[in-house]
Formats: sequence, structure tokens, C-alpha cells
Amino acid sequence: MERREFLKMSAAMSAAAAVTGCSSESAQTTPPVTVPVEEKLNWSACLVNCGSNCPVKVYSRDGIITRIETDYAVEDDYGNHQVRACLRGRSLRKRVYAPDRLKYPMKRVGPRGSGQFERISWDEALNTVASELGRLRGQYGPECTHFTYHSGAYYSFAGFNCLARLMNITGGALGAYGDYSWAQLYQAANYTYGDANHGWLGSSNAEMRKSDLVLLIGHNPAEMRMSGSGESYDYLNIIQDKQKQRAQDGTQFKTIIIDPRYTDSALGKEDQWIPVRPGTDAALMEALAFELITNNWIDQSFLNSHCLGFDEHTLPAGQDYDATYKSYILDNTQPGSLTAGSNAKTPEWASAICGVPADDIRQLAKDLADATTPFVHIAASLNRQAAGENNIRACYMLPILLGQVGLPGTNNGAMCSGASLPIATMPTRGDLNTVDKSISFFTFTQAIEDGENMTVLRDGVKLPADQLDANGDGKLGVNIKAIVNYAGNALINQHADTKKTEALLKDESKCEFIVVIDNWMTPSAEFADILLPDINWLETKDDLINQSYAAGDTATLVQMSSSLEPMFECRDAYDIALGIAEIWGVAGQFTEGKTKQQWRDELYAVAKNATPELPSKEEMKTQGIFRKYLPNGSYVVLEDFRKDPVANPLKTPSGKIEIYSDRLATLGSKWELKEGDVISALPKYVPTWDGYESLDTPEEREKAAKYPLQMHGYHTKGRAHSSYHNVPWLREAVEDAVWMNPIDAQERGLSSGDTVQVFNDRGTIELPVKVTPRIMPGVTALGQGAWFKGAGKTIDKGGCLNTLTSQRPTPISKGNGQHTIRVQINKA
Repeated sequence: MERREFLKMSAAMSAAAAVTGCSSESAQTTPPVTVPVEEKLNWSACLVNCGSNCPVKVYSRDGIITRIETDYAVEDDYGNHQVRACLRGRSLRKRVYAPDRLKYPMKRVGPRGSGQFERISWDEALNTVASELGRLRGQYGPECTHFTYHSGAYYSFAGFNCLARLMNITGGALGAYGDYSWAQLYQAANYTYGDANHGWLGSSNAEMRKSDLVLLIGHNPAEMRMSGSGESYDYLNIIQDKQKQRAQDGTQFKTIIIDPRYTDSALGKEDQWIPVRPGTDAALMEALAFELITNNWIDQSFLNSHCLGFDEHTLPAGQDYDATYKSYILDNTQPGSLTAGSNAKTPEWASAICGVPADDIRQLAKDLADATTPFVHIAASLNRQAAGENNIRACYMLPILLGQVGLPGTNNGAMCSGASLPIATMPTRGDLNTVDKSISFFTFTQAIEDGENMTVLRDGVKLPADQLDANGDGKLGVNIKAIVNYAGNALINQHADTKKTEALLKDESKCEFIVVIDNWMTPSAEFADILLPDINWLETKDDLINQSYAAGDTATLVQMSSSLEPMFECRDAYDIALGIAEIWGVAGQFTEGKTKQQWRDELYAVAKNATPELPSKEEMKTQGIFRKYLPNGSYVVLEDFRKDPVANPLKTPSGKIEIYSDRLATLGSKWELKEGDVISALPKYVPTWDGYESLDTPEEREKAAKYPLQMHGYHTKGRAHSSYHNVPWLREAVEDAVWMNPIDAQERGLSSGDTVQVFNDRGTIELPVKVTPRIMPGVTALGQGAWFKGAGKTIDKGGCLNTLTSQRPTPISKGNGQHTIRVQINKA
């Protein structure tokens, strides 16, 4: 029961008690007639980072949410279907009224991470933030300020852009490139296709309808994006329609899923599940390449005309045949020969590494070769490995070798492109940012510890040309001294090695000031010096948002409004940024003389100009959602390049698909790499730290023996990253337990429901175990995003996966290899 409802009920009960306590005459007095307050309906949205931004219908009475419904305004016909929110969006009432909701500005009164705060006024809070940020930026320069990664609130107007705008008009802040989702994928795509977008956004989902074989490598839409606005709706409709057609007339069609887990995207919807050990996908791909090459199932004509580095016909300038992909796969330096050398990447070689039987590898290669239009979809999970760049590049080789790129019903391996309707967002004035320096998002803890000595060639720092030496190297030259953490939990929970991060953040001599702006007391919020309470999505009065980045083939726009007032003393990011701007004397630059409503109306007008059929804002406040089915029969990635590679070259140096990358060869020779790290010109499987095949060092061999199980992180239905973890309904609906194969469980005397400790040298978590044949032997799995409860303790009983993960950056992107983990599991 909410506070206001409790007070109303208490008042009513008091009135009833007063009546019954009076004389019999007064007790018979007819009570006054009360008129029920009519429920109000407002449309809002779930702006969490699953990629779908689903609309929700918010019913309220007297400013209190009474219920949450979802879209059921149209008949549920695919293409104009109901954009129904998943169980997360439907639980939003519990999230808004969560007991740990931040109510007032607060300042820390205990050690960092202790969660000890006291309430202060907004004036004190904003003045403290302005004073501390001003002091540190004045002493060390604006580059000492850093925004940690954030994705918990995808507003168009009153969100992160307001804070970035404030920083930019006052000098800027240290930038970051990449992200926890796709850092290595961006680089793999860039060096293969010349453009990160061609590896991130592939053909549209609708192209699967023209395919006769769909191969999903790690892709799991049924758990990641299972709403009516997500890719799962398209995937399920397409797969089921194709299966019905096959049953009716024998049309050839097959769905194959490669994944360590038997996911909900399978569950009988697949024709074959191929479990593979985490981080070994590249070995599997090389064995498939061996079969395709030796059986002459490749498209030699396509490789000759569109690609660089496959064989003697496509040699890179200045390179010999032994630098080619064909020579590498066959271990043969004789052009034209198909003789396999002793180190050839045969199915037997790969099977010992990836766990897939050699005969299954041969059959998969034949299935791909026999398909007329294979559609290959690689998930981002493969890029979150210690050698994720090579994992992704190796998987790209399947459609490339087959020549199944740029044709109807095919994909180049990238994640599907979704339909999209454009919107306008609050301009950040990045042109005013004077800080022309950036680091990888994943190295912010290193930049706190020793940013001044981080370099270009060792740590991936990006500097302007005039700050580089003759070798192209240079130092960042500054430590991060101030952090602004807005709508994000990557300060500790979603970052790696939480215990190491905890120790670093507790040292106030390093990062001297942390301000957190959020809705709840997250694990990251507990490390704030100043806590500022943001409003919630359902309290947002006016914002137009779109379908985000993973919405399948139906684009949407949602006009958010609210009958709720911000709870307690919560303020949105616009008002917070404006309050600091007023103290700094830059309010005029921040507002440009416009009111909040003028900004909102201006942004809406831009969106309407881009989509003329969009109704007026007043109409949209009632209608709530605008939808448009945009499959375009469809977008086929690289279609123009396929038709004419000369007239439509790629952005690679050669203009072609670069199987061999001279740029990567240069990086591999110039960059300072840690032992075991590899930057290769060709896509290659390489053993890694904490991988199934450990690096051949005494330390890594000892670690492999000590921690014999691989741990695989995955996205669970009960959270979007760490968002929604504090909703009890979802904790009941989706169990947070570590998956274990019955063979591994029996060896340890474990049964489902037992409390276990999962541990390695970085930390220990405690949680239940789920014994299931849906995970391959030797591999365990845990849904990521559970909230860290290990601050100041030996054991994290919150079950946060990142208590076990490493902060070691990957070779090229300097990104996160957080799916590369070795552990041991014992009964608690």
C-alpha cells in the first residue's frame, strides 16, 4: 500500500470511529456522499536499455498509479500489431513505488560505499555539486570530469543530454568511446567492412522470410527483446510462418542455433541446437571454413571481385600467399593446392576446442553450402570475450566465403536492422567541448588510478594529432577526479571486478568527487558523495520517444505524458542542470532563452517534420502511440556494394571486404600488448586468459586447474541489464540462479535449489543453483545484472556476476571481455 493511500484509509477509518463513538442519535446521521475520483489515463514508456522503448498505459487516481496496462488498441495482426510491453514494463508500478526510491537530495556522511547519507536541501546539494565540480575542473582542467556509461533512461529531452550540454558549454569533459554492449563488434566491423554500422546493423528481420536457412550464433531475442516492440515478435512470426509453410508444401527451411545454453529462443522453434564452449566460436568458424574451402563450396567469383586477402587472386599489396586466409586455414603455402598441413583447421582440431562433434561441424558446413539463401545472425555476446574482435571477424567469414552477402534473404552476420522513425533530442552543444581526448569506456577505473600515464599505443587513449610523438604515441596526462553518474549502474555493478572497483572508489584521494543522479539506491548510488533524486519515466510530463535501436520491422513513436507529480523532492535532469548552470552563471547559454515547454514543442516539431503523418502533440497525448510497419521488403545490407563494388566501394582502404587487414597488421606491430593478447591481420582463433584453452603460462595453467568451469553471462527476462532488479515480482517470476549441467552438479553433490558459492581469485558470490541439461557440461551460466551486495564483505550475496569478471581490456577496442570467466562452484 502506498503512503497516500494509507493516509486516506487512516482518515476514513478515523471518521468511521468518530461516528460509531457518538450518541445513538448522531450515530444514525447519514454520512456525506463521496464521489469517486475518475481514473485518468496517460501514455508513457519503458525507457530501459533493452532496445525497444515499449509504450505503457498508466492509469492513476488522485495522482497515484492504480494500474499499468499495455497497448491493445489495434487487432493483433503482424505488421500492425499490438506493441505490448513485456513483464518488465508491466511491473512499472512496483518500480515507481519501490521502497528504495530516492526521495530527497542527500550527502554522504559515512565512508564511500557504506550507504550512509543524510537529507539536505536542493540549494545545498546544487551548490555543493557546482562548487566541487568547479574546484576540480579549475585545478585539473575540464578533462578531469567524466560521465560513466549510462543507459537507464532514454529520454529525448530531460535526460543525459541536458547534463552533457551543461558540461560542454563550460569546457567539456573527458570523452569515452565504445560501450559495454558492442565495443569489440564495432572494431571487427570497421576493419572488415570499413564501417561499424555494417557490422552492427545488418539486413532487416523481414529478409529471413526469403531465407531457407537461419543461423543464429548466440542470438537470443526471446529473452532479450521479447516485447511487441522487440525483435522477438518478428523472429517468432517469421520462423513459425516458415515452419508452417514447410509442413504444408515441403518448402526447404531450417533454423539452427549455436549457444552454450538451450535458450528460450529455441524451445522447439529450432531444428538444431549446437552447444559451443564460450569464447571458442572462432575455432568452430575456422573448421567450417576448412570444410567450405576443401569441398569447393565457396563463391570464388565473389571472393575475387569483392574481397581482399582470401587467396593468391586477392593478395594484399606487398604480401605473399602465406599471409592469406586460405593458406592459414589449410596450413598450406602452395597456391592452388587443397592439401591440408599438420596445423590445418579441421573439424577434429576444432572439436577438441569448441566441444562440437566433428561430424556435426561437417554437416553444418554442408547445410550452409546447400542453402540458397542462408541468413547468418551473430549476437553481440560473442564480442564480450577476451578475443571478441576475432570471434566476430571469424563469424563474418561464413557469409563472405559463401558469397551470401548483399543478396535477398541474406545477412552479412550483423545484428538485424530495425524499423526506425526519427526524433529530435536535446542538443548537447558538443561543438563547445574543448576536451579533444577520450578513453575506452571500460578503462575509466584505470584512468582514476593512473590516467596521467595512460598512453595511445598501450591503453587506446585517443588524442589530437598535435599531442602525438613521431611514433604516434602520447599520454592522457590527467587522472579522473570527478564523476557524474546519471541513470547508470556501471560505476560498480555493471563494471568488472566489483571488489577491485570498490577498493578504488573508497580511496577519496583518487576520484575526489562523485555525484549520482538516479531514482533508486542502486549499488552505484551507494558510492556517491552527493545523491540527487531524478523523476521517474511515469512522472515525465512531456516527451516524444521512438522505438530505440532494436524494434524489429515496426517503428513507433510514443508521446509521454503524466497525471503524476514528481514524488517527494525529485527533479528532472533539465532542472538539475539548469540549477547548476545558474550558479555557474551560464543559464542563458543553457536555455538559449527558451522555456522547458518551448524546447519540448520545438523537438516535437522536428519529429513531425520528419514524419508528416504524425498527429499533433495534443492528438498524440490521447492516442499515445504512432506505429508504422517499415520492412521495405527489405533492407539488404551491402546490396549496392554487391551490385557494383567499384561504383559503391566500402570505407576500407581497399574499398573491399578486408579479410586481411593491413591496418590491423600495423596495430599488431606497433601497439604495446599484454602477454597473450593478439592483434592479427586475419580473423583467427586465439587462446586467451581465462579461456577454455588457457594461455600457455604457469600462472594460467594453475588458474585453469583451480577454476575448472567456464562461466557464461546472459541477459535474463527479469532485468534489462541491472534495471528492474529491485522489483520483487520479477525476482519471483525469474529465478536468479546459476545454471549447471547435471554431470557437473553430480560431481559436486549438488541439486537444484542448493545454495552454492561461485568463486575465483576476484571474489565470491552466493546464490541458488539450477541443475539443468539446458547448459553444456563444463559450462555454467548466470543472468547478469543482479545488484552487488558485497561492499565491505567477503561474500557478495547479491549474486552480481561482475564480482567474478576481469577488468583486463581486450587488445583492439580496449573493451570488456566480461564473458571470459573461470570459476569453481561448491555447496555453501
